[in-house]
Amino acid sequence: MTQDTAPLPAALTGIVTTDVSAVTRGRFVPASRLPGVMESGIGWLQANLSLTPFGTIADPNPWGSTGDLRILPDPGARFLARGTGSETPFDMMIGNITELDGTPWPCCTRSMLADALGALHAATGLSMTAAFEHEFQLFGHDLPQAHVLSFAGLRRADGFAARLVSALSEAGVDPEVIISEFGRDQFEITHAPAPALAAADRSVAIREITRELARNLGWQASFAPKTAPDAVGNGLHIHFSFTDDSGAPAGFDPAGPGRLSAKAGAFCAGVLRHLPAILPMTASSVPSYLRLKPHGWSASYTWLAEQDREASLRICPTVSLGGKDPAKQFNIEFRAADSTANPYLALAAIVRAGLEGLRAELPVPPLVTGDPEAMSPQERAAKGLHRLPGTLPDALAALAADPVVSGWFPPVLLETFHGEKEAEIAHLAGMDPEEICRLYRTLF
Repeated sequence: MTQDTAPLPAALTGIVTTDVSAVTRGRFVPASRLPGVMESGIGWLQANLSLTPFGTIADPNPWGSTGDLRILPDPGARFLARGTGSETPFDMMIGNITELDGTPWPCCTRSMLADALGALHAATGLSMTAAFEHEFQLFGHDLPQAHVLSFAGLRRADGFAARLVSALSEAGVDPEVIISEFGRDQFEITHAPAPALAAADRSVAIREITRELARNLGWQASFAPKTAPDAVGNGLHIHFSFTDDSGAPAGFDPAGPGRLSAKAGAFCAGVLRHLPAILPMTASSVPSYLRLKPHGWSASYTWLAEQDREASLRICPTVSLGGKDPAKQFNIEFRAADSTANPYLALAAIVRAGLEGLRAELPVPPLVTGDPEAMSPQERAAKGLHRLPGTLPDALAALAADPVVSGWFPPVLLETFHGEKEAEIAHLAGMDPEEICRLYRTLF
């Protein structure tokens, strides 16, 4: 058979879920079988939630070798692109994990986010809009060096940058901006705001499409929080805002502190109150804590500020050019996250924490200016500034010590989460930071 008459590869659709190690996994089916798969899903099993990024299953785990589940694909979360350079189209459909009869599985992280958003709306009438801002680095290329943040820095990766935006657009991710970032061979890609669950789906698609496109060029795209101990970190900045039942912006009040409405301020207060405990769900790996340090333009304290990139919660600027409405632009950025976090679990934890603040009608936290490291302990305490856990084990201890946060999640999910993270920590025992960063650079 000649090459010209050889049959084309069959189109395959990946039905996927993202686990607590932040790896997107699933099974591929011929696209011709999708109608049946849409009704009954694909097979999955409970122990897959305990998979580590090293290709092992955490031991012990609560699941063992028995049990079966289904991943039921969501047709509204299908990402299809032909422009990644692969022989077959990129075709990924994100699903929810269910029991065999279709009832929700309590440990499905995507369902957890949907439930958290539902609880927020039921209690307050608020809906959340979100956007995930990804930083990543390219390795294995022969690109010339260029100044950071420069025009030339992006143009030297012209084929990659343009094809990435094109592929993401084709897949429905709605990319907004791509830039050459501050770190060496570092880039940032953003997408337009979307309903929060759809935004988390887009986060998964951005990671997978970016990696595939880079791989097809013979490169590697790494979203690891630190690719070397002294490298600039790769953050995952989660932007969020609120609308009421009429669709009107609900987070903006021109007379409020930092222009926060009372509801947005209470939400932020809840996030800061529970931030140490939710941190392992937003910064989920050992190298995450090499990034979360003072003066690293990441986050290191329970800190709300206007436009300060050291704050954990940053009130983002608005522009009045062209008569733009500040209320429609107004949003808050959560900066204590990276791409070793499951985006659904991370955002669910943020939503639940904010909802606690709303229920308690907490006041808007102090808006802090200045350097917390230069303040006395008494000054920091007066401003509500508390140092975030400095290691993953410390963050896991903070989670275990906060009964409110633990109460948001099924006990078996928390057992699985702790077990998987403890397996990661044990796997890295004896490695120095350089080795750990090098390993995670290849994994994420």
